[in-house]
Amino acid sequence: MKKDLKKEIGWLLKEKYHHKPTEKFDNDVKRLKAGEPVDYVIGFTNFLECKIDLSEKPLIPRKDTEFWVKEAIKDMASPKGKLSSKRVLDLFSGSGCVGIAVLSKTGILLCDMVEKDKKFIEQIKINCELNKIDKKRYRIIRSDVFSNVKNKYDFIFANPPYIAIKKIYSIQKSVLNYEPKVALFGGSDGLYYIKKFLSKAKNRLNPGGKIFMEFSPEQKPAIEKTIIKNKFSNYEFKKDQNDRWRWVEIS
Repeated sequence: MKKDLKKEIGWLLKEKYHHKPTEKFDNDVKRLKAGEPVDYVIGFTNFLECKIDLSEKPLIPRKDTEFWVKEAIKDMASPKGKLSSKRVLDLFSGSGCVGIAVLSKTGILLCDMVEKDKKFIEQIKINCELNKIDKKRYRIIRSDVFSNVKNKYDFIFANPPYIAIKKIYSIQKSVLNYEPKVALFGGSDGLYYIKKFLSKAKNRLNPGGKIFMEFSPEQKPAIEKTIIKNKFSNYEFKKDQNDRWRWVEIS
């Protein structure tokens, strides 16, 4: 049984039932006891003050991701020129949380959200509507990395699957049993999608553009080699709220 079950039941009662339990509440408690993540049971989570529906069971947005995306959004405001004229790509979009946060927090007019799984394409649509994002400000593209992406961008956000298959037995059971493996695992060393992304990303970046990418802390040396191999001019590794290497800014 989960260590934080009591706390999760409290969240469930507050967020989904507004402190008024029903018969469905008892069934949801059983789901929690069986190990299902509380965010799935509640049905949504919050990401940078945006409500993210999880009905199609995409990867649950993490606090680590929320932290670096918030920092990246701050960084986006520093280059000269109006943000409204910039174009953003949210690759490996999943629930759409990153792209939706960018659209909600900035004056960006156009963000392309890219995902290869059909049901997560539907999830992104649900979340764009839920957060009242103007349809003129975004496009949803079904693509395996850059295969169907034709434009160039000023900012590219990427949260690729990066868990190494060899670490499968160290993953929490609730994650392994319920969250989409396609969004978790990146090959034997976790670098498959990262290398695939970085090998093509330069061709999809406008002059002066920036890439923001999440990774697992132990992958930093290998990612640095990959960045150098692909002849990027500048890069800076950054830490998350727990003082662990978590994301890199590349230009």
